[in-house]
Amino acid sequence: MSESTTTPSDLPKWKTVEVTFEDGIAWVTLNRPAKRNAMSPTLNREMMDVLNHLEYDDRCRVLVLTGAGDAFSAGMDLKEYFRETENFEWIRKLRNHSASQDWQWRRLRKYPKSTIAMVNGWCFGGAFTPLVGCDLAVAAEDATFGVSEVNWGIIPGGNVCKAIEETMGYRQALYYIMTGDTFSGKQAAEMGLVNYAVPRDQLRARVLEIAKKLLALNPVTVYNAKVMYKFTRNMEWELASEFSGAKSAQNAMMDKEKGRVRGLEQFLDEKSFRPGLGAYRREDS
Repeated sequence: MSESTTTPSDLPKWKTVEVTFEDGIAWVTLNRPAKRNAMSPTLNREMMDVLNHLEYDDRCRVLVLTGAGDAFSAGMDLKEYFRETENFEWIRKLRNHSASQDWQWRRLRKYPKSTIAMVNGWCFGGAFTPLVGCDLAVAAEDATFGVSEVNWGIIPGGNVCKAIEETMGYRQALYYIMTGDTFSGKQAAEMGLVNYAVPRDQLRARVLEIAKKLLALNPVTVYNAKVMYKFTRNMEWELASEFSGAKSAQNAMMDKEKGRVRGLEQFLDEKSFRPGLGAYRREDS
């Protein structure tokens, strides 16, 4: 039984983002369908507020980010960012820029809850940053992706190129950055930009399946495992080894559930658990 199918009354009334809860999952929807969910200064500020609220909301144990209508996000709202803010004082421009950067990767990449991007349609330009900022991603096979900035004489802004570099192959990334060509959700999965691509009518079910898998796991360990991986990617081997050891010690200290102890007991003593085939029992936690 779902906990809620509408935005709860105890949350702020955001103009450009909708939040609903369902059995431990927060469905966060970018809600500017007429603009294909292009990211405006208002949306960026509201998304930062959404992430801050959900971090401490027990109804959210896994966060799914998606878009209303036929788009995940068309990227940055160029009109609102450039034409309508060109006369702003520098401090207002700086705040708008910071809001964009803060939620799209600074917060998402290390968010305490597991995050999944559900790409339901168009995903262009600046939308690649929150897409890759999420831990996992699933796309509709017929979703359309593109880094089209070159088509109007600019280069990808923010950390779009960095997001692509972390996920797509070198040649493929350069091809799409340099040509502005589009590619499908199926191609995105083949190149590693998303984990899976499925028929559109199976998209929500596949995301729900992954979310439930994450919900069954020890949340402290899942968080520390993902942070360890993301940080050690750019470290030298010796430093990565030291960081990994420190993170393991921190995990044991943070984990009030004592997952390591339970897992070992169930595996070695009770013979009721095989680590390679699923998670240890948590029902009495």
